[in-house]
Amino acid sequence: MSTLRVSEIFYSLQGESRSVGFPTVFVRLTGCPLRCTWCDTSYAFSGGERLSPDAILDAVGQYGARHVTVTGGEPLAQPECLGLLERLVENGYQVSLETSGALDVSGVDPRVSKVMDLKCPASGEESRNLYGNIVHLTAHDQVKFVIADEADYRWARKKLAEFDLAARCEVLFSPCAGLQEPVELAEKILRDRLPVRFQLQLHKLLWGNERGK
Repeated sequence: MSTLRVSEIFYSLQGESRSVGFPTVFVRLTGCPLRCTWCDTSYAFSGGERLSPDAILDAVGQYGARHVTVTGGEPLAQPECLGLLERLVENGYQVSLETSGALDVSGVDPRVSKVMDLKCPASGEESRNLYGNIVHLTAHDQVKFVIADEADYRWARKKLAEFDLAARCEVLFSPCAGLQEPVELAEKILRDRLPVRFQLQLHKLLWGNERGK
């Protein structure tokens, strides 16, 4: 039986994306090919334990939640992630996938809500963006920009227009914690009348950087 390397499984409030605020079970898979400068989950780059999809489903089911988010690291770095997503959907969960946008999303079950980053320059990983993924996004999905400075904001605004992203799916602009003042980003969005959703990381407002929250 195939297994996945899992960093942690925990229950919290969704801190980002369209389902923000909902009680959610997070399945954090180990491993990531990127090294973003502002990464807050570097502990998931290695370690973890090997679990079968059945064991993961058993762990998720203990919490009685409706929402499940598969995250990382970069979950799609493990090919078995695709099967896990399908199993979760088949078991009646509302499933979202948090992915860097650097790996192919075409095989993701269409019932899964993809929350896909486009990496801004300050991340140090702009070159890893796989723009071919954009054609696989629908109104069910979301694109997220983590913005650290003015250059990031201008770059994100350019990509928003270049790919007409707001016509394809919901677009999220998120201030990078400790680098971009939230109110400044909010004012820029309003000034430029951008068709995007401003978001803060709810879990960090509630619990800071506490792991498993």
